[in-house]
Amino acid sequence: MLERAMTAPWLGRYAWLCAAATLGLIAMGGLVTSRGAGLAVPDWPTSYGYNMFALPLRFWQGGIFYEHTHRLWATVVGTLVVFLTRWLGGHRSRRALAGIGLAEVLAGMALVWLRPELKGAGHFLAGIGGVVLAAAAVWARNPPAPGRLPVLGWAAFWLVQIQGLLGGLRVVWLADELGVVHGVLAQGFLLLLVVIAVKCSGWWWRGPRLSVPRTVRGLTGLATGLVAVQLILGAAMRHRHAGLAVPDFPLAYGRVWPRLDAEAIAGYNRQRLEVHAARPIAATDVVLHMSHRAGAVATLLVVGAAWWAARRRLPKGDPLRRGAGAWLALIGAQFALGALTVWTNKAADIATAHVVTGSLSLVTGGVLCLLTARRRAQAPAQSVPTSSSGRPGSPAWSVAT
Repeated sequence: MLERAMTAPWLGRYAWLCAAATLGLIAMGGLVTSRGAGLAVPDWPTSYGYNMFALPLRFWQGGIFYEHTHRLWATVVGTLVVFLTRWLGGHRSRRALAGIGLAEVLAGMALVWLRPELKGAGHFLAGIGGVVLAAAAVWARNPPAPGRLPVLGWAAFWLVQIQGLLGGLRVVWLADELGVVHGVLAQGFLLLLVVIAVKCSGWWWRGPRLSVPRTVRGLTGLATGLVAVQLILGAAMRHRHAGLAVPDFPLAYGRVWPRLDAEAIAGYNRQRLEVHAARPIAATDVVLHMSHRAGAVATLLVVGAAWWAARRRLPKGDPLRRGAGAWLALIGAQFALGALTVWTNKAADIATAHVVTGSLSLVTGGVLCLLTARRRAQAPAQSVPTSSSGRPGSPAWSVAT
C-alpha cells in the first residue's frame, strides 16, 4: 500500500504540502519579529528548561506563544523535508540517509558530553539525526525522481537543517546578524521547495513549448533579482529595527530624501514611534530604509514593464502572460502593504502580511524565470512524458513493482 502511494502525482502533492508549510513558517517568523517576541523563549533547543514538545500550557501566552509555536512548526517543516528527500532520492537514498542520521546522532551526543557550552546544538543534531534515521527506515522501493530532482531534494535536506541551527543560535548568541541570514535563507528555501513542486507537477510537462522573446526573459530575470534584493533589505531592516527609521510616507521627515547629519539623527530618535526599538537609529538605518523604498519603486516599474512586454509579445492564454499579470498584482499589493506598515506604526498583522506577500512575489518571479528557461532549453517537438498508467502530463517515473 505504501509503495502504491509513492507515485508521481502524490509526490507532487507532497512537495506542494512542504512548500505551503514553509510559507506558513515564514508567516509565523514574521509575526514573531513584528511582535518583538524573538527572545520570548530565552533558551534553545529547550523551552524554559523543558523539552519543547512538553512545555506546560501555562507558558503558552503572550510572546512565548508566538515564539514557541514557530519552533514547533519549524520542526514539522524539517520532518516533512527530510521525508521529501527520501522520496525524491528513491530507495537507494536509504543508505546515505542512514549514514548521515547515525553521524548526526553520534555528533550530537558527543557535543552534549564533551562540550557542555554547545549542548543545545548537540541536542538539535541528535534530534534531527533521529528524524533522518526514521526516513531511512522507509522500505518502499521507489525509484529516484528524474533529472536533477534528487539533487534539489538533497539541497533542501541540508538547507532546512542549516536554517534550524541558525534560528537556534540566533537565540543563544543574541546575534541580529544571524537573524538577517536566517530570514533571507528562509526565502530561498521556500523558492527551492516550490521549484521542486513545480518540476513534480503534471502541468510542468504539459506546458506549451513556445519560444519566449528576449525582452520578456530579460525583464523577468531583472525583476526577480530586484525582488530578491528587496527581501534582503527588508530582512536587514526588520532585524535592525529600522522599519520605522523613517516614520512618514511618501515623504521622509517631510523631505524627498531625509537629512543624515548628527543633529538630524538625534532629532529623529527623539520623535521615534517604533514600539520594539532595541536601540537608537543611526544614519545607516535611515539609508537602509530609504534604499528599500527606492527599490520598491524600481521593482514595481520593472515588473510592470515585464507584464507589458508579455502582454504585447505573447498570445492570450499563455501561462507566462497570465503569470506576469498575477505577479504585477502581487507587487502592487506588496507596495501598498509597505505604505500601510509605515502609516499603521508597523502594526504586526500588516507587517507580517508584507513579509508573506514578499515571499509570494519571489516565488512567482522564480517560477516565471524557470518557465522561460525551460522553453528556451527544450525543443518544440519534444514529447510529453507519460506515467506508468499511460496518462499524459505526469512525469515518467513511478514505483518499481
